[in-house]
Amino acid sequence: MSLNTKSIEGQDGSVNQSGINNFVVRFANVNGTGSASANHLFTKAIFRMGIPVTPKNIFPSNIQGLPTWYEVRVSEKGYLGRREGIDLLVAVNPQSMQADVESVRSGGYLLYDSSKKLGQEFIREDINYIGVPLMNMCNENYTDPRQRQLFKNIIYVGALAALFNIDFKELENLLDEQFKGKEKLIPANIKALQLGENYIQKNFKFPLDLRVERRDILKDSILMDGNSACGIGAVYAGATVAAWYPITPSTSVVEAFMDYAATLRVDKTTGKRNVAIVQAEDELAAIGMVIGAGWNGARAFTATSGPGVSLMNEFLGLAYFAEIPAVLIDVQRTGPSTGMPTRTQQSDIMEAAYASHGDTKHILLFPSTPKECFDMTADSFDLAEELQTPIIIMTDLDLGMNDHVSQPLQWDDKRKYKRGKVLSAEDLEKIERFGRYHDVDNDGIPYRTYPGTHPTKGSYFTRGTSRDEYAVYTEDGNKYKQNMDRLMKKWETAKSLVHKPELYQEKNISENGVLFFGTSTYSVEEAMDDMKAQGISIDAIRITSFPFNKTVEDFIKSHKKVFVIEQNRDAQMKSLISIELQIDPNKLISVLNYDGLPITAHHIVQEITTNLFQNQKVK
Repeated sequence: MSLNTKSIEGQDGSVNQSGINNFVVRFANVNGTGSASANHLFTKAIFRMGIPVTPKNIFPSNIQGLPTWYEVRVSEKGYLGRREGIDLLVAVNPQSMQADVESVRSGGYLLYDSSKKLGQEFIREDINYIGVPLMNMCNENYTDPRQRQLFKNIIYVGALAALFNIDFKELENLLDEQFKGKEKLIPANIKALQLGENYIQKNFKFPLDLRVERRDILKDSILMDGNSACGIGAVYAGATVAAWYPITPSTSVVEAFMDYAATLRVDKTTGKRNVAIVQAEDELAAIGMVIGAGWNGARAFTATSGPGVSLMNEFLGLAYFAEIPAVLIDVQRTGPSTGMPTRTQQSDIMEAAYASHGDTKHILLFPSTPKECFDMTADSFDLAEELQTPIIIMTDLDLGMNDHVSQPLQWDDKRKYKRGKVLSAEDLEKIERFGRYHDVDNDGIPYRTYPGTHPTKGSYFTRGTSRDEYAVYTEDGNKYKQNMDRLMKKWETAKSLVHKPELYQEKNISENGVLFFGTSTYSVEEAMDDMKAQGISIDAIRITSFPFNKTVEDFIKSHKKVFVIEQNRDAQMKSLISIELQIDPNKLISVLNYDGLPITAHHIVQEITTNLFQNQKVK
């Protein structure tokens, strides 16, 4: 076993670029051993050195004891999707050691705890071993058993600092920030970092050919997870009611809302928070509370995942038909049923788009970055009130729970909330008879009132049963059809209000296109660069909302083939496009990923090029 710093040879096309500011590190830990803080410290230090970095936390649904992985990709080019090929693996979990050793690419590195001799079954001739006696060093320097476990993690971060040439000062600054108010803990952590750094410096050649060099690429970018961005977006949007039932991976949305509201939404006179945050007994109660609050004029939201959306279907149908504003943040995970609750997927699309029985359609927004989580959450409350209907924000576990490099969040203090068509007492005085579901403006959107607006006018009965334009119960088929047709007219109006898709070219340059949404964006953009380097040009469009507007339809119609990139088994976005736009499904070519891990650029390139060159040469 030796440490070798010879040039790297990749195992596939996506790995060959490993080197300075370009590599993948995976940490193999035991869940519940405090490794998350140490691994996050490693990521943030690289971010502070101005280098694009993206971490993926791959953790089990069980609370403690099972294997957990934390994968960090460093990319000077700013590629922030997951990448195949592990360049260096920190192996500190005996349970997964065999699989972890096998996961290292040929020519890569394995850092392991050498307190005990490594078994012969873990030896490969084509990788480099870096043995650090982590447990022995802890036993020699710390007496508390819990500290020994925690500082074992910090020691390997110190070792990596030497191997990757990470600025030690950045690590010290991060510890100062982390333990602000608990300064007594700082010296012991710095000592642990130095133990790891010193061991590498005394025993190995360093830094590696894989290493970091300080850059100024990130400018004012931030490192943030999508759930936190949604939480603060709801605060700035003026949400006053949050009702939810905890479920992975959405719980931290409301936790973030709670934290930000504690400082940003406090009444200066009373010192009390001016928001209501309710943990309901289940998801049905949560969405029921949100709809009730919206009916009363409050801005209200809930957050859940696929199983929660299933339970909320009945109430979502009520909100659609009774036309009540509501916001739902769906942080998608791997289904069906309980599935793999701590892995990512984009598999709630059809469920969310048509949630409930009968003819129902819901507006969906698809953010791809934390900034878009913030912006779209803020916008969703305006849309919900303008359109008087539920708005569902479709994030996923990768975006929601993992940190991402993002543009900074911005808010215009002059921005006014769009409350939609709401009649005041003065407005009602001018009307002979108020019709809650009367389409006065011919856009499908009726006027509503808040309870108690006027002593004698503006009241109406809210019901899930059929009614006429004055909210009076009726089973007259013509009146029912008239109402359903008006809802479709509102759907058409929504196309001009929701977020527009993003086109990647002013004019088409290829007969082939690629269509994608959400977190697939990171890997698709990298795949497009990879294909361009191979002489393959392809047009692109990113969907940001449903219903689809004419730009999406025109893009598909103007290309011979359109590759639809999505992270589910059943090609749900392709199905939704085929249903809604009446487009020949044979024109849409699916590129799918559904193993619970984020899709990679390498996979996308392979799927597209295989399809293109099996059939015809690309123009």
